[in-house]
Parts: sequence; C-alpha cells; structure tokens
Amino acid sequence: MVGKRLMCIVAALKGMATAEHTTINIASPVGTLRVLFTEQEVIGVDILSRAEIKQNVSSVMAKKISQQFNGYFTQPDKTIRLPIQLGGTSFQQRVWRALQAIPVGETLSYGELAKKLNSSARAVGNACRANPLPVIVPCHRVVAKSGLGGYSGKTHGRQIAIKRWLLEHEGAHVS
Repeated sequence: MVGKRLMCIVAALKGMATAEHTTINIASPVGTLRVLFTEQEVIGVDILSRAEIKQNVSSVMAKKISQQFNGYFTQPDKTIRLPIQLGGTSFQQRVWRALQAIPVGETLSYGELAKKLNSSARAVGNACRANPLPVIVPCHRVVAKSGLGGYSGKTHGRQIAIKRWLLEHEGAHVS
C-alpha cells in the first residue's frame, strides 16, 4: 500500500512529461522507506506503516539511493547526498532549503526558523508537513518550543516515535 504522501506526489506528477519513475523499498530502523525516483533525482520518500517486500531494482540510481540511506542509518552524521526534485511553493522551497542547513544533531524551534525566514511558526510547520522528502530534507530537526511538535502532520503515535528516533539517532537532545 502506498502512503498518502507518496500518492499525492504521484498524483501531482501525472501529466508531467518527465522521465520514467521507479520506486524502491528500503528497510530502515523507522520502517520501510519507499523512495520514488527517476534515473536523475529523488522525487519522494514515504515512511510506510508496515513492512513491504523489497523490489529487485538494480539501476545505478537505486543502488545509490540504497547506499545513501543505509549509510545514514549506520552513521547518523553521514548526510544523505542525492540529487532531488522539490516542487512546492516558493515559500515551501525556502523552508526546505533552510531545513537542509540545520546540522545533524541540532534542532531549531518552529519559531526560531520562522524568525530566520521572516515568517510565522505555523507557516513553517505547514511547509514541514508538506515536505515530500522526509529524512533527506530533515524536517524532523524542527521542534516545538517545548516538546517535539509534529511530524508528517501528526502530533502523536507512530510518526512522533519516528521523529524521536531520528533525533536520538543523530544525537540531538530530545525532551
């Protein structure tokens, strides 16, 4: 079953004249990651709620994606470096670029990031929620003033457990 986020990405891509899209599933400590990509760039990442069978995709890009994610989950200070495609509004793109500048092991509050962008904490949170590339574009590094805040639009349950795990994996102080 494809997650809601990936379905939205796929729906947005319908009608676009782009290269063929492929998915690969990667086992990780936070669940199976389904990655949507072309031979040039990563388009979407979805953290699935249940394990799914890994496809046998052997393209050069699929191998690179697997190596990058496996490297990150083995060594949290290893930044995932993949060519990516980010749609979104100009504001969302500003937020997503700012997220990529937050160092591993550090966090910013929604308000702190909003101040840097001359925006509001709510607008930053909404852009984080719309992030099509979680883990690659590390929206998990943005937290509430007191507590973790949300992750993938959720404020409790499995998504928050994933956010907590990612932050602890990276050595960030988690309250």
